[in-house]
Amino acid sequence: MQKKKVIFMGTPDFSVSVLEGLINHNEVEVIAAVTQPDRPVGRKRVLTAPPVKQLAEAHNIPVYQPEKLGGSEEMTTLLGLEADILITADYGQFVPTRLLNAPRYGAINVHASLLPKYRGGAPIHYAIWKGEQETGVSIMYMVKEMDAGDVLAQRAIPIEKTDDVGSMFDKLAVLGRELLLDTLPAIFAEEIVAVPQEKSLVTFSPTISKEEEQLNWQQTSIEIDQHVRGFRPFPSTYTWLDEQRVKIWQGKDIDFATEKSFEPGTVVAVQDKQLIVACGEKTYYAISEWQESGKKRMTIETYLIGNAEDDIIGKQFAYKI
Repeated sequence: MQKKKVIFMGTPDFSVSVLEGLINHNEVEVIAAVTQPDRPVGRKRVLTAPPVKQLAEAHNIPVYQPEKLGGSEEMTTLLGLEADILITADYGQFVPTRLLNAPRYGAINVHASLLPKYRGGAPIHYAIWKGEQETGVSIMYMVKEMDAGDVLAQRAIPIEKTDDVGSMFDKLAVLGRELLLDTLPAIFAEEIVAVPQEKSLVTFSPTISKEEEQLNWQQTSIEIDQHVRGFRPFPSTYTWLDEQRVKIWQGKDIDFATEKSFEPGTVVAVQDKQLIVACGEKTYYAISEWQESGKKRMTIETYLIGNAEDDIIGKQFAYKI
């Protein structure tokens, strides 16, 4: 059987898992990988190739990195490859309609949400941040409108209380690869009936702003916990203490018994080497790891080695508009 020719488009680690699956699939041949240009990374701003480029080059797959795909020489080259199918996974650019329509089996996308929920670039963040009990992966046809194509297949996975963006990225990368590989044979056999997305159920997950990274202690401890986990390890959350920005890396909502009433954001106690902070609706959040301005991440246990408990109890984390 002749292998189906695939153009793959993706950029970060999530995409790498999907590309690995395609490289090892017996029915397809990846004839090109399209990814974002190399970018400066880290404090030293070292020019670094995207993960997809690194994997593709390791397997001698031609790589294309246009700053903008539409109207580029790379676009003309890709059209000339006469691919059977185009597959994207977290590519990061709009793909011109002409290229979407060129392959025999069309263009499909591996999207990390249960569409029509959380169209857009940050679906994993939003699913955790907004308190969803589950998320998943959708395989859909690509159309000009963002993440609006008909759905070919979906698979769900629970969001555990301990999950954050990092752990869910890892889980969904594997799930996305498995679902794609399970779905491709039916696509090539033209056995799948794609299902249109229900427009009334559409929600979005736009790029997260700097303002959204700030914690609002008027929210409940459960909402604070979802916010921290939904932004960890990137872009992270922060609050203000003594006019200094403090990143909150680790914590949990807890039951804490007290007869007093505290203003949200107040550090009310130190318990089990954690800072107990009052939140909205008389709930409490226990911080176990933070990062003071200009310092490295540290546990509260480490912080308390050089700082007295009485000096932090009673202080208040602030939310600045």
